[in-house]
Amino acid sequence: MERYQTQYRTITVANSTVMRGVYGWMGGGLFLTAFVAMITASSPVLLQAILGNRLLFYALVFGELGLVIAISGAINRISSATASALFLLYAALNGVTMSTIFVAYTQSSIASTFLVTAGMFGAMSLYGYLTKSDLSSWGSFLFMGLVGVVIASLVNIFLQSPMVSWVMSICGVLVFTGLTAYDTQRIKQMGGSGRKGAILGALTLYLDFINMFLLLLRFFGNRR
Repeated sequence: MERYQTQYRTITVANSTVMRGVYGWMGGGLFLTAFVAMITASSPVLLQAILGNRLLFYALVFGELGLVIAISGAINRISSATASALFLLYAALNGVTMSTIFVAYTQSSIASTFLVTAGMFGAMSLYGYLTKSDLSSWGSFLFMGLVGVVIASLVNIFLQSPMVSWVMSICGVLVFTGLTAYDTQRIKQMGGSGRKGAILGALTLYLDFINMFLLLLRFFGNRR
């Protein structure tokens, strides 16, 4: 009995250490994104370069996508230092592209939406970490929901329907809210291996947070 209790305590401590690393890297990534976004938004030259050149903007977007794929797919083949650098580079590039929201929305509404997002994310991540229920059954449902939201959003680029956009935003918020709890439990159960495991988990939760924030901004953001 004592042996099992010792093993349980060891696993619990290991999980807590991994999750602290995950939240630490995620928080650092969000801080870097916010810092770069504000610096970029405060520079008319940089904003003009991004907003006035679609090729540059899409190059940044595809660059971010490439970094996510690189980190996720090559995490076992790259060093911890490389994984750290790629994650920070991704967070910085995301800050550059997200600087455009300061043109569309007021700073006060961006700040209030960030706080709402932080509250929702914190509650769902805590639920995913503490719950005894198995959330693995959520995975396929949430993935199908995510695919549906992406496809509908792409179609709506041509339809330009405010109603479709509104419905997809609501569905998107629900999907990423669920993913926050699901991903947190999955990261906790997987454990991870040192800094690289923490970075991969941080990237997953970072993406949940950012997408939730951007979707909620459509509801709570006051346009300029």
